[in-house]
Amino acid sequence: MVQRFDVNERFAEGAQYIGGELRDGSSGRTQQVVDPATGEQVHTYRPASTADVDAAVRAAGDAFPAWAGATPGERSDALHRFAAVLGERAGELAYAESLQCGKPVKLSEEFDVPGSVDNAAFFAGAARHLEGRSAGEYSPDHTSVIRREPIGVVGSIAPWNYPLQMAAWKVLPAIAAGNTVVLKPAEITPLTSLMFAQAATEAGIPDGVLNIVSGTGREAGEHLVAHPGVAMTSFTGSTAVGKRVAEIATSTVKRLHLELGGKAPFVVFDDADLAAAVHGAVAGALINTGQDCTAATRAYVQRPLYDAFVGGVADLMATVRLGDPFDPATDLGPLISHTQRDRVAGFVERARSYATVVTGGESPQGDLAKGAYYRPTLITGAAQDSEAVQSEIFGPVLAVLPFDSDDEGIALANDTPYGLAASAWSRDVYRTGRATREIKAGCVWVNDHIPILSEMPHGGYKASGFGKDMSAYSFEEYTQVKHVMYDNTGLVRKDWHRTVFGDRT
Repeated sequence: MVQRFDVNERFAEGAQYIGGELRDGSSGRTQQVVDPATGEQVHTYRPASTADVDAAVRAAGDAFPAWAGATPGERSDALHRFAAVLGERAGELAYAESLQCGKPVKLSEEFDVPGSVDNAAFFAGAARHLEGRSAGEYSPDHTSVIRREPIGVVGSIAPWNYPLQMAAWKVLPAIAAGNTVVLKPAEITPLTSLMFAQAATEAGIPDGVLNIVSGTGREAGEHLVAHPGVAMTSFTGSTAVGKRVAEIATSTVKRLHLELGGKAPFVVFDDADLAAAVHGAVAGALINTGQDCTAATRAYVQRPLYDAFVGGVADLMATVRLGDPFDPATDLGPLISHTQRDRVAGFVERARSYATVVTGGESPQGDLAKGAYYRPTLITGAAQDSEAVQSEIFGPVLAVLPFDSDDEGIALANDTPYGLAASAWSRDVYRTGRATREIKAGCVWVNDHIPILSEMPHGGYKASGFGKDMSAYSFEEYTQVKHVMYDNTGLVRKDWHRTVFGDRT
């Protein structure tokens, strides 16, 4: 159950969390946290300057040797306690997440918060399983061992659409592997990241292992990526910003993990369960008001089902209830800001010149007009190369296109720069098997769209980035692999020394 609290009182000391304590930023400016459902300011804080980033990196660097030197069991115990504290704080976390993002409370309570708690519990167990290849003699005179070691200080940058979950996805595998972290949340949604760090301290995770710098991307974010004390950058956000992050990180030869944009295809073959596909498309397109890089954004429907699918989606979208995020009956909350709402509306208005807006395509009036709301929108008749089909709109907008052959459907699904997620809908196991093999995406769901699991990896192909969040596969991002080789002979002069001195015998 949501537990309300006074945000200004909770964060009166500031919105930076460095070395285990809240402090003010030193940028000399102010930043507002705004409730997108009302447009009202709920908190004002001083953002981080480059000096604050330096302090956070220093705290993380100081904490690294002891945390990296802790046993896997010790880190595991701390993460188990962390999961327990997050569970105890679930009501407050849900309140803060809905307040700063406009998420319907049922999404925060049933998805964001429990998913983050489950992530912590998963990595508490996974911390004990950082395995390398077993020792072996790959040369007659030597024994080789693989060590898997933490990288150092990880600079992480998280987006505004899932502030709590992205904090968890970035932080948990990194610290489970023995790294320390400086996390920069989006400056408009810092609240749950700060609460996440406070919970880590309460759980007994040492000061400096997790630090939060709340500030702008241009000042705090770019300085964090470029910082010589940061050994790795992990970024989730748009592909455009990801390119900038890559440019900066490459100049300092850092390890880099990028989870970027998406334009997920939703491929419906002519033998699919039509009702299931319609419900899946509406849920998959509208999750988090469409502000999800895996959201179903372009549905390709084989022609025999096309008209019925369009009609079913339009009818179901019309039943979706917009409203106060804290009303349990609300299905769809506002977009993150009025700026984002206007951006989404711009895509739809431009689409009217080349496609048909079947339903939606407008902001509601009345009591909701002051918020950043936008009605669920269905577009048909758009060409494959149009903006509505190729660009990431990041709002409650679904474009539906027909296809004839299976070959065409799969080709259309692959015909964007992105490759984060996709789904295939059919009763035929051979059809779906082919789709899972041939669609170029990091995740392909069959007869569903959106579910994620802590045990399974999340990450993309192509312009959707590289590297994995969640699952044991994420340890590949946050560890170094070291080869250690032991001589087994005890000889002073090894056989290979003749290549440097002495004669061949």
